[in-house]
Amino acid sequence: MERKHVDLSLPSAARMYDWLLGGNNNYEVDRAACELLLEAAPTSRELALNNRWFLQRVVRVLAEEHGVRQFVDFGSGLPTQRNVHQIAQEAESGARVVYIDNDPVVLALGQSLLDENDQTAILPVDMTDTETIFGHPDFTRLIDLSQPVAALFVSVLHCLPDSAGPRAVVERVIDRLVPGSFVVVCQLVSDDAKVRDDVTDLMKTQTGDNWGRVREKADVEEIFEGLLVEEPGLVDVTDWRPDSELQQRRRSIEWTEFGGLGRVPSRE
Repeated sequence: MERKHVDLSLPSAARMYDWLLGGNNNYEVDRAACELLLEAAPTSRELALNNRWFLQRVVRVLAEEHGVRQFVDFGSGLPTQRNVHQIAQEAESGARVVYIDNDPVVLALGQSLLDENDQTAILPVDMTDTETIFGHPDFTRLIDLSQPVAALFVSVLHCLPDSAGPRAVVERVIDRLVPGSFVVVCQLVSDDAKVRDDVTDLMKTQTGDNWGRVREKADVEEIFEGLLVEEPGLVDVTDWRPDSELQQRRRSIEWTEFGGLGRVPSRE
């Protein structure tokens, strides 16, 4: 698949997310887009923080409680504090992580971060291009598909339009994983149709149509069909095994990240 051109004069979801988290790896266009987003959905900063905390918790659970030593982070976004490889390698120094993103800013910063860690790699590939990802030399160097893998789709599927087949993208990955592997999925949802439409329109306009849509909980539930969903089930990620009541109190209102953790079952 041809690599998608990314126009740096337009905001990107990855750099907007970085700004909402308090990062510095963003441009004026990203900050201006975030201000518009906060007008439409004022608790979007809380949503970003809750999502980041969920990613950190679920990786820790996978590494410490399930013994997972291989992680593939689809649409990983800009590196920030407490990245996947840092958490996984605290549990096991030999844990291996492959990040996938095609934003050139993500790639440049990610490569500089990972150059000193030979157990990680970042692939400059569109996350929908499953064949290229699984055939990439750095992927095959780090990931042993005969052993369990954790595939992470954290706050990225809403960036894909329906035409890209978000559910099909996840299914293609699952088909390549051995039983006992794990899949993490969460994406932006809202019960309010006006919020779904308004935020979707805003993000499509701001990013030059490089976005999907805010979806409904049922769309996420469909992705988990056929997987064994781990406790506490599919929830607002703020409620997925929270570390503290303080984190739970910092809720987003207009929209939420909804999802959870699924295990790939035996195919017998």
